[in-house]
Amino acid sequence: MLKKLYDWTLGLAQSPHALWGLAVVAFLESSVFPIPPDILMIPMIIAAPSRAFLIAGVALVSSVLGGMLGYFIGWGAFESIGRPVLEFYGKTDAFDDFATRYNEFGPWAVLIAGVTPFPYKVITILSGSTGLNFTVFMVSSIIARGLRFFIVAALLWKFGAPIRDFIERRLGLVFILFVILLIGGFYAVKYL
Repeated sequence: MLKKLYDWTLGLAQSPHALWGLAVVAFLESSVFPIPPDILMIPMIIAAPSRAFLIAGVALVSSVLGGMLGYFIGWGAFESIGRPVLEFYGKTDAFDDFATRYNEFGPWAVLIAGVTPFPYKVITILSGSTGLNFTVFMVSSIIARGLRFFIVAALLWKFGAPIRDFIERRLGLVFILFVILLIGGFYAVKYL
């Protein structure tokens, strides 16, 4: 089934309604859909490099709006389902402690999930269920998703199809290394 979704998503890139398809895929991927919008963005940008940044912008706006849906799923489902279960088992305090710790590092979690291959939808839902400040969530989402989509767009716009293999196979690793260096830099500045 995942292969069929992947093929359907890839086929959508050749549709005259590809931008709308990208908007839907990016929106849903941020909360429930398993296929990342990059699968659709890459062939769209290779086919029309002059529209690279428009395509990235559509992905960014739609992904952040979908992240809002994920946030509200986490918030709504937690209050209606999660909290009563925790109360039944006497674990409300344990979750509240976890939520406090998560919310201390929540902006980093959103940034990391937003730019790396880690499923962004997990963090959007978790952020809602822990009550991460919504403004912090939104700002972190915009920065993270903007970096991810606009870097992909810029690479494809500048280098075209030859960079595709690098993006599909290694860009996730590059983003992970970037995040590690960024966090390491902040840590070094704080403690040196």
